[in-house]
Amino acid sequence: MSKIVSILGSTGSIGTQSLKVCEKLGYRLYALTAHANWQLMEQQIRQFHPAVAVMTDPQAAQKLQQAVEDCSTAVLCGMQSVVEAAEYPQQDVVINALMGVAGLLPTVRAIQAGNDVALANKETLVAGGKLVMQLAKEKGVRLTPIDSEHSAIFQCLQGNLAQAVERLIITASGGPFYGRTREQLKGIKKEQALRHPNWSMGAKITIDSSTLMNKGLEFIEAMWLFSMPPERISILVHPQSIIHSMVEFEDGAIKAQLGTPDMRMPISLALMYPRRANRPGERFDFLKHPQLTFAEVDRVKYPALDIAYDCLRRRGTAACTMNGANEVAVAAFLGGRCAWLDIVRAIEHALNRASFAAAPTLADYAAADGEARRLAAEFLAL
Repeated sequence: MSKIVSILGSTGSIGTQSLKVCEKLGYRLYALTAHANWQLMEQQIRQFHPAVAVMTDPQAAQKLQQAVEDCSTAVLCGMQSVVEAAEYPQQDVVINALMGVAGLLPTVRAIQAGNDVALANKETLVAGGKLVMQLAKEKGVRLTPIDSEHSAIFQCLQGNLAQAVERLIITASGGPFYGRTREQLKGIKKEQALRHPNWSMGAKITIDSSTLMNKGLEFIEAMWLFSMPPERISILVHPQSIIHSMVEFEDGAIKAQLGTPDMRMPISLALMYPRRANRPGERFDFLKHPQLTFAEVDRVKYPALDIAYDCLRRRGTAACTMNGANEVAVAAFLGGRCAWLDIVRAIEHALNRASFAAAPTLADYAAADGEARRLAAEFLAL
């Protein structure tokens, strides 16, 4: 069955792979959105012919408009246009592959419009999980995860009663610095942090993987997605990234979803569920992976994980503050304006000084995010 899909963040890693999946499935594209990469957006317009293309950068929008004057695609500009694309009612699924907390409002608007959401933007639930999940339940909208770990848990839960679940086990590769000591992490360079051993991802998520903040975000996301108390979610280092996550049940049985690292599978599943795509090609070979190893997370080396745990315990706007500060610090590190170890220090600085709302509204989340960014920039002297 053909579907109409919008992809928010179409020029990023998940966005470009989502386009390939949609092409393979024969799905139509309503809207594609991006920030500034108008050259790639031009290629996508000419190949996929969406009704709407949105650039949030004004100069990029102007250049794109001039480049595709011969196309029927309407070129729009600004974040409000991204939101309007998400809430367009005559579409089946909105893929949210935006980077950072910018994905929260489009997700909310898509749900309010009754659109199903395939979610690759974990910050949506990190910052506003309670609000988003309540809204999805009220509207009867399906929120399906694209992240490999959450897709794995989603798959393992199928066919089982929720009350039979004992524990969710999220796996972590350990990132590019697995095996190094805390002392060896001083003076880390951007190029080193961007060398993920298993996955090809965008720069921001790769840096989050190097600090293990990515697992902290996934921990929070899992709690909201699967209505699971924090004490029943574990994180386990699995350097091979073959087992994407697991679910343990009350009788001791454990289900795992495994395979080679390939985001096309969770993307296609999120779009087609409960059906699966027929993808001929090379299959996972157990004999090529004779050893799967596991280890505990080094919480001294990776303090970001305990920060995320604490934010989840506090609830309210704490995780939103953590996320906003992290986004500023990661951007500063990628821009050569702070040290790798300063990322976590900036987050701690923001959390220690930020105001707190226990029962936040959407406006409270926006205010918390803005304050967190200011405090992180203050600490980093940006």
